[in-house]
Amino acid sequence: MSKLPRTLAALALTLAAGLVAAAPADAATGFTPGAPGAGDPYFPDMGNGGYDVAHYDIALKYDPATKSINATTKILASATQNLSRFNFDFLGPLQISAVTVNGRPATYQRTGAQELEITPSRGLPNGLPFVTEVTYSGAPQTIDDPALGISGWVNTSDGGLMLNQPIGAATVYPVNDSPQDKATYTFTITAPEGLTSLANGDPSGTWTKNGWTTARWVMRQPMASELTVIAIGKFTVTDGVTPGGVRNITAIDTTLDTAPGQDADFQNRTAAVTDWEASVYGRYPFGSTGGIVDDAHVAYSLETQGRPVYDRYGRPGKNPSDGLLAHELGHQWFGDSVTPKRWADIWLNEGFATYSEWLYAEHTGGQSVQASFDETYATDAGDDLWLGKVADPGRDHIFDGLVYDRGAMTLHMIRKTIGDDKFFTVLKVWPTVNRYGNASTEDFTAFVKRIAGHANAAQLDALFATWLYSEGKPAL
Repeated sequence: MSKLPRTLAALALTLAAGLVAAAPADAATGFTPGAPGAGDPYFPDMGNGGYDVAHYDIALKYDPATKSINATTKILASATQNLSRFNFDFLGPLQISAVTVNGRPATYQRTGAQELEITPSRGLPNGLPFVTEVTYSGAPQTIDDPALGISGWVNTSDGGLMLNQPIGAATVYPVNDSPQDKATYTFTITAPEGLTSLANGDPSGTWTKNGWTTARWVMRQPMASELTVIAIGKFTVTDGVTPGGVRNITAIDTTLDTAPGQDADFQNRTAAVTDWEASVYGRYPFGSTGGIVDDAHVAYSLETQGRPVYDRYGRPGKNPSDGLLAHELGHQWFGDSVTPKRWADIWLNEGFATYSEWLYAEHTGGQSVQASFDETYATDAGDDLWLGKVADPGRDHIFDGLVYDRGAMTLHMIRKTIGDDKFFTVLKVWPTVNRYGNASTEDFTAFVKRIAGHANAAQLDALFATWLYSEGKPAL
């Protein structure tokens, strides 16, 4: 049985003992349902209203013979209104066997595109915490969106992998699937002996009994649901410490770990990138760094919090490049620690991560940042890089080059406008003052103007209007 962190466990026990008063579930008493969406126009079905999640405790047993899971997820949340009922996002064929709220059976139904609607036996008073427990089983769904690609649970050659950006988390566990409702996590993963289970955060014990091995992982810093990861399979795992003192856990699928010294190379280059980026962006924001190389068949890498995933399917013996490491590890500050308020703000993830590639290439003696900018700017005006608005690319274009490359170019234009001293102050102070929170494009542009001072205000307003809010290839 999985455990909440100590303070949360104590609170859960208090609730279970019935020491927090709850009102009868009667709408006439002023208790009303929480909203079935979080209000993001790109993904109106994602997220929910009426509560704020503090912690997820996910206990999951995986059977590779059937590619199915048996799981119980406990969710500690606080009501933000007097709740008569509330929703989680829960998607696909997983079958629910029990739902309780504060230890009492609750009624539930599956509605809409991905809603798990729960009605507790008593209303939940505004401002007070409550614990929901959902037990379920089945083979999780893989999402293959025509515009956004594969997410959710992905079966690999020797196990399974959970990749959730942007809409996959609800295929594996009930969740308030909004980037704005970040929470801490405990993962307790059981798989047949001989398989390794990995997740976000730091390891907190492994044990084997009756042919099954259980591993517990704890992410103690707030995390958006789209950044959670579970990986089950056969891995070569290296557990070390970067020269800068950050714990570094890297893992390579054994079918891909075929070159001499490959595991040490992955570990050492991950450490080098992490420490260098910390020197530019400020203290590394999580308890450990690292990475997972797997045969995911998804054709992308993902900045899963604290431990990015790199799909190297079909490339045994080949580790991720320095540029890819710099990109995904750069996300740990930009996108993971500081997460966009809306999906329209995703350039704040991808523009910074792409600029991290440019900066690291220059740092290691490769192409200069200016040369990377010039090369990108030379792209033909008809390319999709110049179609759409960086600050509002549209739901089906959140992974377009517009967001990545033009986002990075926007940062370089800011640098040229305000100068290196102020620009690198922005790079370090922005993720520091917003650590573990959410921010929008408007928050960022206002922040840059404060750092730059009055003298650059008009130039910056024109720059933002052209590079962030207008379509077409800007003139230099």
